[in-house]
Amino acid sequence: MKLAILPGDGIGPEIVAQAVKVLDVLRGDGMAIEMEHAPIGGAGYDAAGDPLPEATLRLAREADAVLLGAVGGPQYDALDRPLRPERGLLRIRKALNLFANLRPALLYPELASASSLKPEVVAGLDIMIVRELTGDVYFGQPRGIELRNGERVGFNTMLYTESEVRRVAHVAFDIAMKRGRRLCSVEKANVLECSELWKAVMIEVARDYPEVELTHMYVDNAAMQLVRAPKQFDTIVTGNIFGDILSDAASMLSGSIGMLPSASLDEHGKGMYEPIHGSAPDIAGRDLANPLATILSLAMMFKYTFGDEATAARIENAVKRVIAQGYRTGDIWTEGTTRVSCSGMGDAVVAAM
Repeated sequence: MKLAILPGDGIGPEIVAQAVKVLDVLRGDGMAIEMEHAPIGGAGYDAAGDPLPEATLRLAREADAVLLGAVGGPQYDALDRPLRPERGLLRIRKALNLFANLRPALLYPELASASSLKPEVVAGLDIMIVRELTGDVYFGQPRGIELRNGERVGFNTMLYTESEVRRVAHVAFDIAMKRGRRLCSVEKANVLECSELWKAVMIEVARDYPEVELTHMYVDNAAMQLVRAPKQFDTIVTGNIFGDILSDAASMLSGSIGMLPSASLDEHGKGMYEPIHGSAPDIAGRDLANPLATILSLAMMFKYTFGDEATAARIENAVKRVIAQGYRTGDIWTEGTTRVSCSGMGDAVVAAM
């Protein structure tokens, strides 16, 4: 298998290095894994004047799967918008047609006290958020900032085609079938025509999945319910901007945003895998970051792109063991546990494997 490794910016190189340690273990066990590194985001701009250099995109197209760290940093904030690191991330998602973003929010029992909610509210939490990733207000046209009647006006377009909604609906229903067979579609159909279409298509697709219970919830209520009673959810499907916000909120239910992996898939199962957190420039280069979300993203890679459930489970079980053994990076550390560095956590997972 050929993997494109895109460390990115900030803590990206540190956390990706720990995931590479895991891949090295698998290679040592005889698995045929080829890795090639390339810059993206701010690193891409520094190397080639482009947050998504052509050579990086070519590598990503040729690879079987992509592992990405994080992009962004304050030193790039003054760049023109097309040159900012985040544009490279949006462009690679669009170029690879990675329309389905899977973001699990799973609480390990030992981390219940690290959650921002009471343990009894979050104990046993296991949610999968399916976020549409290549449409919505992030990509809709027209967009821009212009002068109207003597003042600046900023505008973006929230837009979904029926086919865009339909394809992510099928992904979400298929995942719900393998979980608790409950799917909650989140939108804002009471005020947005775009959401009216979303809801209508979800209802149509639901006819193909009579075993799945489909419910609907407005996004503002969903945000409240995630905090009030998160265990009511099994699988959630929603649009790009709503999914961006809700999945970050869900991340804190599990104790830390540093614990949550993600998969972004095309229609053939090829994917880009990354932690959902950002580049954390305030701790970059200090060996403090939590690499577990990146390592768990590898587990998702083997599960969804390569169909290798055994290797996925091996990685997931190694993470479970290090958590059970009391190893913690600073973001999930509590008194009585063993605080370790980013590289120390990577070493602990390798030892557990």
